[in-house]
Amino acid sequence: MSGHSKWATTKHKKAALDAKRGKLFAKLIKNIEVAARTGGPDPDANPTLFDAIFKAKKNSVPNDNIERARKRGGGLEAGGADWQTIMYEGYAPGGVAVLIECLTDNRNRAASEVRVALTRNGGSLADPGSVSYMFNRKGVVLVPKNGLDEDDVLTAVLDAGAEEVNDLGESFEVVSEAGDLVPVRKALQEAGIDYDSAESGFLPTMSVQLDEDGARKVFRLIDALEDSDDVQNVFANFDVSDEIMEKLDA
Repeated sequence: MSGHSKWATTKHKKAALDAKRGKLFAKLIKNIEVAARTGGPDPDANPTLFDAIFKAKKNSVPNDNIERARKRGGGLEAGGADWQTIMYEGYAPGGVAVLIECLTDNRNRAASEVRVALTRNGGSLADPGSVSYMFNRKGVVLVPKNGLDEDDVLTAVLDAGAEEVNDLGESFEVVSEAGDLVPVRKALQEAGIDYDSAESGFLPTMSVQLDEDGARKVFRLIDALEDSDDVQNVFANFDVSDEIMEKLDA
């Protein structure tokens, strides 16, 4: 499980620094718009919106863009798109299961882009339900280490409903039931512990161990999927050893 998380965290860091920054900004802004439309434009009364804004700020999205997205989504300003969430299921090379979460205003375009990215990179689209049973929806908070150890984090979140704390190298991943995400995030805030993001996602219940060649193929496929403006998140059930991660990073 932590293989995928570790890889996603490293990749996000890089995205914040390189040409993919524009794509990352667009996805974070879309998150804000959807959260405001679903739960109202007040972040104090809408935890999902609070978390979406927090993550955008952590990734240096300009405040003007954040504010406009919040107002568009909340109906306080014209111009919000009719975003729909669609989940696609598929397989990557090596039998790795993939869940692809899209936020799109054009279902046909999204389906076509997902299918093309999969088939061009050795993957395939799967029937609904054939992959999703291998994942559970969980709350995930990423906490940068900044001199903290695992016990510091555990002590802060244990009574709030956290299930486990995973060491991802430069950060800790705090996992809880999706419904306990807000209490866990608040427990960290009360303990004065900084975090990078708090959101619900899909974590695999079993994972496929990949060698270097398999990891390259799977990463290439996920990159191709995430290159689509319609694809918001990709979840996959692979694990990769630290040694292979270091080789691929190099």
